[in-house]
Parts: sequence; C-alpha cells; structure tokens
Amino acid sequence: MNQQGFGGVLSTLLYGNYAEMANMAERQDFETLLDFFKVLGNESRLKIVGILANRECTVSELAVMLDLKEPTVSQHLNMLKEAGLVDVRPEGNYRYYSFNSAPLYSMSKDVFSREQFASMVPNFSEVDDSWERKVLKTFVVKDRLTQIPASEKKLLVIIKWLAGEFKEGIRYTEKQVNEILSRHHEDYATLRRELVDCHYLQREKGIYWRTVKPIEKDAKVVN
Repeated sequence: MNQQGFGGVLSTLLYGNYAEMANMAERQDFETLLDFFKVLGNESRLKIVGILANRECTVSELAVMLDLKEPTVSQHLNMLKEAGLVDVRPEGNYRYYSFNSAPLYSMSKDVFSREQFASMVPNFSEVDDSWERKVLKTFVVKDRLTQIPASEKKLLVIIKWLAGEFKEGIRYTEKQVNEILSRHHEDYATLRRELVDCHYLQREKGIYWRTVKPIEKDAKVVN
C-alpha cells in the first residue's frame, strides 16, 4: 500500500473511531440524564432527598416521617443509592443514610450545560433540510411540479427551489422568466408572482433579477 493510501486508511480509522466515540459519549450523557430524571421523578424519592439533605436517617425513621412501609422506603433508597445520590454508613445494628451532593455538582458541569443539552438532539438546520427534501420529493417529478402546494410553508420550499434557476447579477426579461418557469409548471404567472412576493426576485419596468437576501412572506412589512 502506498503512503497516501495508508494515510487515508489511518485517517479513516482515527477520525471514524473518534466520531463513533463522540456519538457514544453523547448517548451515554443522554442515558444518564434519563436515569437521573427517572430517579427523581417520584414524589417520595424527592422527599427522601430533601430529608437526607438536612440530616441522616435510618429506614425506620424515614418510614415514619413519610408514612410509608419500610420495604418501600428501602426500594426508594436503593434507587437513589444506584444514582449516587445517597450514601450509607453502618453504626451498630443500624444503617444511616445521608444525601450525597457530589453527583449533582458533577452533572451540573458535565451534563446540564447548555452545550450538552443542545448536543442531545439533531441539528435543526439538518432537520429543516430533510423536511425540504421530502417536500421536493412529493411535489417535483423529473424536474416538473406535479402541482403548486396549497400550504404556504410547502410553497416556500418550492419557490426557494425555483429561485435556484436564476443567477445573481443577470437581468431577465419577463418573457425569459416565463420560459424558465414554464419548464417546471404551466402556471408560470403564479410562480413568478410568488418569487417576487417572497423577494427571491425583484422587478422593475419588466426586468427581473435575483436578490441577494430573500425574506419569507411572514417576515415582510405590510404598509
């Protein structure tokens, strides 16, 4: 294998594994967050945490304060202990439980950050792109519109796609605009009007040109 080929394989292995490890780390953070909320998503366990944050208690003491059976309290304590939120120490014939705040501080820094929350969901621009592709696949067959969408949101996707037919810096006559649009649908007049209304095209004295920064319909100022 030549040096370039070996370098390519090595790069794939290194960066491929890194991407996989990053995805695994994000998934682990997501699972940690789910487990955390499952543990604290119970009124009795929240009360136990509140009590133990103030003082150590035995199972029997917690049972009396919460009006619960001791086996039920033990189950709640085991869940909290697995989450690292409760410590236990033996003393004679008793076991004393206390609140451990360390995991909360650690999660606050590592999992509860704004960046970590954002990384747990897909990039919304990618979601939008995927939705737009779906709309185009539904309404465009062999580069022609099967129909003009009734939904304004879907129509904007079509208009954005059609705007790609027009190059910046080029002036088009109305006849040229109609010819370009008629390749995609017979109702070129509606499509031409929508391109202007959505600010993908500007018009003056029968001449059209592509705008640099189009705006959506609902963003326009109505006089």
